[in-house]
Amino acid sequence: MISNASGLILGFERIEHPGAWQLPQGGLKGQETPLRGVYRELYEETGLAPDQLALQASYPDPLVYELPFPLRNAKVGRGQVLYCFLFRLLGKEGDIELSPGGEFRSWKWLSFPELLSTVVAFRKPVYQKLADWVLTG
Repeated sequence: MISNASGLILGFERIEHPGAWQLPQGGLKGQETPLRGVYRELYEETGLAPDQLALQASYPDPLVYELPFPLRNAKVGRGQVLYCFLFRLLGKEGDIELSPGGEFRSWKWLSFPELLSTVVAFRKPVYQKLADWVLTG
């Protein structure tokens, strides 16, 4: 998760699901640590380099969700295990660049209630846990 000085969270709209917003995420490569993986994924998906982000906190436990049966495949399996981190944007909004041919069509700053109202149903329980964690400090 990336927040701004106002406490809003950077959300991304998926190309194949207009109106469905989510946080950036991705898989680990090889022996990559979760933190190294998140920096790589954030750079790939948003163009933001590690020096443009300040790590604020990491969620204490991995979070898990299962994909609906029609969305399961050999690449993604039956679900996701997420290691979640909260960053503060140090760079400028103009530094955010979606990767051409990537999975997102647009981005915007959202409150957690806004994000929760637009995230797909199978991710909602995980996002609710993150919202409770961020909002209660």
